[in-house]
Amino acid sequence: MRKDTFIILFVFFFLANNRLAAQNTIYVSMLGDDRYAGSFDKPLKSLQTAVDMAAHLDSDAQIFLREGVYRLEQPVMITNPKGHRLLIAPYRHERVVISGAVELRNLQWKHEHGNIFKAKVHAFDSSDMLWVNGQLKHLARYPNFDSTAIRFNGTASDAISPERVRLWKNPQGGFLHAMHQADWGDFHYQFTGKDSQGNLQMKGGWQNNRPDALSKQNRMVENIFEELDAPDEWYLDRSSNYLYYIPRQHEDLQHAAIELSHLKTLIRISGSSISPARFITITGSEFTGTSRTFMDTYEPLLRSDWCINRSAVVYMERAADCTISDCYFHSLGGNAVMLSRYNKHVTISDSHFTDIGASAICVIGDTSAVRSPTFQYDRYVPFHQIDRTPGPKTDSYPSDCYIEGNLIHHIGLYEKQVAGVELSMCQYIRVSHNSIYDVPRAAINVSEGTWGGHVIEYNDLFDTVKETGDHGSFNSWGRDRYWHPNRQTMDSIVSECPQLVLADAMATTIIRDNRIRCDRGWDIDLDDGSSNYHIYNNLCLQGGIKLREGFHRVVDHNILVNSTFHPHVWFHNSGDVFTGNIVMRPYQPVGISEWGSLVDDNIFTDSLSLQKAREKGIDTHSIVDTTPYTYPSSDEFGVTSSELKAIAKRPELPAIVYQTSVRRDDIYSWEGFDIKDLTTEGERSATGMDAVRGVYVIAMTDSYSPMKDELRANDVILKVNGKDIHNVRQLIDSTKERDSLTSITIFRNQHQKEINTNKK
Repeated sequence: MRKDTFIILFVFFFLANNRLAAQNTIYVSMLGDDRYAGSFDKPLKSLQTAVDMAAHLDSDAQIFLREGVYRLEQPVMITNPKGHRLLIAPYRHERVVISGAVELRNLQWKHEHGNIFKAKVHAFDSSDMLWVNGQLKHLARYPNFDSTAIRFNGTASDAISPERVRLWKNPQGGFLHAMHQADWGDFHYQFTGKDSQGNLQMKGGWQNNRPDALSKQNRMVENIFEELDAPDEWYLDRSSNYLYYIPRQHEDLQHAAIELSHLKTLIRISGSSISPARFITITGSEFTGTSRTFMDTYEPLLRSDWCINRSAVVYMERAADCTISDCYFHSLGGNAVMLSRYNKHVTISDSHFTDIGASAICVIGDTSAVRSPTFQYDRYVPFHQIDRTPGPKTDSYPSDCYIEGNLIHHIGLYEKQVAGVELSMCQYIRVSHNSIYDVPRAAINVSEGTWGGHVIEYNDLFDTVKETGDHGSFNSWGRDRYWHPNRQTMDSIVSECPQLVLADAMATTIIRDNRIRCDRGWDIDLDDGSSNYHIYNNLCLQGGIKLREGFHRVVDHNILVNSTFHPHVWFHNSGDVFTGNIVMRPYQPVGISEWGSLVDDNIFTDSLSLQKAREKGIDTHSIVDTTPYTYPSSDEFGVTSSELKAIAKRPELPAIVYQTSVRRDDIYSWEGFDIKDLTTEGERSATGMDAVRGVYVIAMTDSYSPMKDELRANDVILKVNGKDIHNVRQLIDSTKERDSLTSITIFRNQHQKEINTNKK
């Protein structure tokens, strides 16, 4: 805990109310007794008892915890009904650990066979994480754990093959983890057994909001006894309560500290609609040892790609003016902190989040506050039924909250559709001076436009999108009430009712003064309708800035190192502006026929890139400046506390490569259409493809084309007569004889479609 923070809090709580008496300071100790008065000499034993005692006081209170590991039997419930200030903190910098794990003592380990040992234990239904001497171990799995593997620490295409399933005597309770076939997240299933023919039975798959097939390659199974075959693996037989484990060489099990997860939530701060839980500060404590949540209930976040498990280690609902600061969250199975539904003026600051099963910090409103909500990508409210009233319908959402100075890394251990900071159905959230890296998907994600006004500033975001695809370090969707999966329908909606585009994205979201690097996507990715943004003064180190269909985005005075601007499928009268930026590569437009209000007054680092832009009728006043760029010497990004700054990583600053030539993709004419090889992540994103492959249809050039009724711009040709087509050359070779062309398989609107040609 930071010394200065502790002193400030200590002074504040004593001076804010001079009536605070000694009896309003409550002490808790591992050696205490809940029958005591809670004095320094006679401390209580449990935090819950101390919280209940404070709730009955008529003035501010503070709870000091003495050093130790507090293993909770159930979550601590804090309501603070009288609204007095409540501080929960360690006593004088002592180490306080609040754990959801039980310690298994006096285990009688016996040799089972081979290198497997077993011991009788008392376990809980939620026990699915095991620590030996503080080290997290792996449930028996296939393939075996590989720290270098990209997804799930190892995947295999035969994870649930019939040949492998036949080896499993009783797979009930086992898990299948698999990536979405388009790499947009992950799915999880629990095995319920086998049928009479030996076929695997399972339940699950509800964790992702973009239903689709599982990846054929990226699959992993765990919690199968027959897969217990490597050191550090374990298995719990719930029918016999035997714990099986393969120790490392020279690991002394008889004297080892064994812990098994038990709880999923440790602290729950919750008020009522009439009386929010107010003025609660939790500081300086360590939270650890919780179970995984990926098989619990999930709910969709409107039309985002996400579903969310509405739970966390520290869960806050109907709270106001509360603070979580200087805490350490680690070795957790699910989300770390969640501000759910109504939260106002809540601060999460200067805390360290690592080894987290899901997301670090979630700020999630309730769908009851949303007008005309829909819950999947391809679902929509008919135009004549859309509520035209701007803004939220209720107050059941977080607003005016602060996420500042946090160190977040190595999250998404079990779930991949996660973020360091996830914002959904909330307004006016300030995300400032956080360092976020080593995450499987976004560092910061905004799931829809409801209701904007966020400030994203001075963050250090890098090593992101490490296990997924088609995403950015900062990512957003804007599938608000006006948005429709059919572009022609959406064009008619915004033409007839243009005020709808800002009915949800009411206030401008600002992204400024961040350092961002994404090597497997875009530094800043505004996807699918994201509207009402001002993006300025950012240092983008690799992936550039992408703006897909949306309205009223201003992008100015950013530096795009070794990268460029990626405009995708803009609207007529979008109001978009791109100006005053330093660009080091040619623009990468996809499906662009109109260029917004202004694309001009930018600085290019090579003349050919500028020339290519001017050929499109933009950047008339832009210039070329070949002066070598040097990175600023000051480092104002990321965490600010000295303790966190000392351990936080920094992104690798790429060597700047000044481009002297422009690569031009070959565009071909075929059957009255312009086509090309699908070669870029931008084209993949615009089309929704699972990978960079196939033939991309750019535009129809001949209205008399025999394929005019079958093909359209943004289609991807995948097959001809049932055979895979990987590039234009294959397509042309396969269709030289027109009479032999009987069918074409295309990808359109997230689905494959077979077209019967049969034309002479």
